[in-house]
Amino acid sequence: MEDRKWAEEIWKRLSAKFEKVAARNEDKLPGICIDGRYDDRRETNITSWTNGFWGGLMWVLYAGTDNEIFKRTAERSEELLDAAFLKYDWLHHDTGFMWHITAGADYKLTGNQSSYLRNMYAANILAGRYKIKGGYIRAWKGEEKEGYSIIDTMMNLAQLYWASDMTGDNRYKDIAMAHADMTMKCHIRPDGSVHHIVNHNPDTGEVIEYLAGQGMAVGSSWSRGQAWAIYGFVLSYIHTGKSEYLDVAKRVAHYFIAAVCEDYLPRCDFRSPEELVYYDSTAGAVAACGLLEIAKQVPEYEKELYRRAAMRLLQSMEINFCDWNQDVDAVLTMGTTAYGDNAVKNIPIIYGDYFFAEAIYKCIGGNILFW
Repeated sequence: MEDRKWAEEIWKRLSAKFEKVAARNEDKLPGICIDGRYDDRRETNITSWTNGFWGGLMWVLYAGTDNEIFKRTAERSEELLDAAFLKYDWLHHDTGFMWHITAGADYKLTGNQSSYLRNMYAANILAGRYKIKGGYIRAWKGEEKEGYSIIDTMMNLAQLYWASDMTGDNRYKDIAMAHADMTMKCHIRPDGSVHHIVNHNPDTGEVIEYLAGQGMAVGSSWSRGQAWAIYGFVLSYIHTGKSEYLDVAKRVAHYFIAAVCEDYLPRCDFRSPEELVYYDSTAGAVAACGLLEIAKQVPEYEKELYRRAAMRLLQSMEINFCDWNQDVDAVLTMGTTAYGDNAVKNIPIIYGDYFFAEAIYKCIGGNILFW
């Protein structure tokens, strides 16, 4: 009960702040927050994988408040994102991040047929990246990256499950499950830690090499990659009922919980040196969402393990990382994109705000699964 009261208070603060923030940013597609203001990716990078999180955040807030400013801002962001379809050659494996939580959420909440079509277009783009012989969804562009699969794609599979549900065509679901099966085999280590990038032989699917990606090194443990796996695999379980997916989600979750249990403030890489620590609040927000969903799926006496871990993450990050100043656009600070020298570190990032709000929405009893 105390956790519920805490979450309800945080939800009030979120909705009150973002009512002001939405009014300032109705015509933006934000990515990061600089000097208290979200930037705008419309002109600089319309196909950025983060461009759906602002609209997605607005739909989460609308679902929990019925405040029309959130609905209006979400609809506007969806219109702005249409321009990305005209950059087809630059689209990628993250179409779920871009359209499933914007157009997909719009269709789920309002029945908007234009939103249905947008999400179907995006689902077909994602399905078209499937390497039939290799058995994986290809990540980025470039001939040298033809064999790349990444852990992030697990979150985007929800768009393919949705497409099968909507059309009755199991091809989308089959592609999603093939990729999830490959990820279990090739990305998840026995101890529950995760490889970010795997380079495959495109004709056989055989692993050629592992790459460090956004972590510190090849053998390290990038925390947001861990979080993508937790949430992505429990979502695949929810959409398919395949028990192995829930087992993997739990194994990765146990590794994540063990890595943060001292203070519940996630580092960017769980295997980074003690003397050079970068935090990544976005990893904690994503993981909290996944842990809360695992808690709904496991037997009664397991539930509290995952629910309490999620609450500790959220409460610790709220105390240490949240900015409730309504004159500042973002809420969740201390986001880090990657461990490397060229990464963005220790600043607010839009998907941090999205997943933090989604997690709090779950904690107050919100029952819409946006994925």
